Amino acid sequence: MLIVSPAFAPISTPDSQRVRMSLPHYREFGWEPIVLTVDPRHIPETREDGLLATLPPDVTIRRCGALPLRFARLLGLGNLGLRAWFPLLFVGVRTIRREKIDLVLFSTTQFVTLPLGRIWRRLCGVPYVVDLQDPWRTDYYERPGVRRPPGGWKYQFARFQAWLLEEWSFRRVAAFISVSAEYLFDLRRRYAWFSSVPSEVLHFGASERDLEIARAQDASAERAPDSASGPAVRFVYTGAAGPITPHAVSLLFEAARQFRATEPAAASRLRFEFLGTSYAPRDLARPSILPLAEKAGIADLVTEYPARLGHLETLRVQADADVLLLLGSSDLAYSPSKIYPYYLSGRPILALVFRNSCLETILRELNCSYLVTFENSADSSSTVQLLHAFFRATLAGTAASLLPVRNDDLFRREYLARTLTAKQAALFDVALRPPDAPTV
Repeated sequence: MLIVSPAFAPISTPDSQRVRMSLPHYREFGWEPIVLTVDPRHIPETREDGLLATLPPDVTIRRCGALPLRFARLLGLGNLGLRAWFPLLFVGVRTIRREKIDLVLFSTTQFVTLPLGRIWRRLCGVPYVVDLQDPWRTDYYERPGVRRPPGGWKYQFARFQAWLLEEWSFRRVAAFISVSAEYLFDLRRRYAWFSSVPSEVLHFGASERDLEIARAQDASAERAPDSASGPAVRFVYTGAAGPITPHAVSLLFEAARQFRATEPAAASRLRFEFLGTSYAPRDLARPSILPLAEKAGIADLVTEYPARLGHLETLRVQADADVLLLLGSSDLAYSPSKIYPYYLSGRPILALVFRNSCLETILRELNCSYLVTFENSADSSSTVQLLHAFFRATLAGTAASLLPVRNDDLFRREYLARTLTAKQAALFDVALRPPDAPTV
């Protein structure tokens, strides 16, 4: 099996984690993996060499070139998929023919690479599977009350690209994996033929081995300074935040503002830390949370480190937190991968999510958090009171009394890397069966 993951270890990006966690298990379920990726010299995202320790030592990784970023930016082309499209095409064809590849898996959010699947099928006769970690086409930014899309003309170009290429790229897919049932529902609604394509909803999951390796490394996080009223209590959020979760962040900060107005001594011990909040490279990352904290008047309680953290570094930070924050998006299909390492860390979780969201459903199944749900149009007073209750309990050291009994059996059965790899492999076996649809 050839796995296309353009930004792969030692580069640390969210869309590479499923494959990286599955690599130690593919052979157990009858699949020999070969990873096709881009040489890390061409990728500005966070490099984390420790990730190499999580890979099987004998796995084959083919690394191709890309248009150097310094030249590509002159043309306004920073996108890795565009810069590496032709190298991926030619190295892919060569690998498929030389290694007699049975199946291609695309596990990436570099959507512009997905047409390669249909091209390779035409040239080499090999079926391909798409792992849909985000929707390619989406109407999210056209919905009422949603912020303006980021990126200006680049967003409009990406939207046109999706409109032009999605159906053509997907029409001959042998099977789909999706992190959200909503993404599959949208495709069935958009394309009549999609209902006949095998598909499986597989969430991201977590790796116990990753956590072991992360804990064995030196921690770099420093604890927040204590206040005069006692030791600081750290509420930690990891990953992209501001543009994704503005409603939940603003509600959390409003609750903190009101809590300080009524209980200033207790509130002085609260610390809210947002780490790795930007998708941008380190030199371009800008704060998106601090402006909201300043608006709420609690900037002195909030720390933001916008540059993206490495995966193992993130696991270490999570394990050191007093409370982990899980904040939902107004995109009700949003299913953040951080749920599963949060669970595995064993730390208390405060979840503030939209009512009737995919995230609420998962959290209720896992029973792993102090869950507060809200709606934009609803009065927030009851939500604020629930948050105040959790603040008080956490400061008093009694937060455990507010947390439910976790569903460990379900988590181990459904969300660990080995189990999810087994489900991938079962779908791959289905994808190899002769399709009913005509071949290309």
